[in-house]
Amino acid sequence: MIESYQKLWPQRSAAEQIRTQDELEKYVLIELNDELTHPRVRKSKQQKLEIALMRISESDLSESEKTSLASLYKKLASQ
Repeated sequence: MIESYQKLWPQRSAAEQIRTQDELEKYVLIELNDELTHPRVRKSKQQKLEIALMRISESDLSESEKTSLASLYKKLASQ
């Protein structure tokens, strides 16, 4: 799943450095919580989830990679 995430975000240097499932989940949570955006313009977790799911569905990943990544995002968004 790490490789799938890295394919989804090829321009992110942080994505290239992910080596473990825990690190992957950490970065997905940072993305879902919009932590890298200024607080006044942050989107809700639900909005970020919808954006991520759209990006996944429109990507060139295989269907199994899309399903796995989408499941991970949904699982982490519900926490």
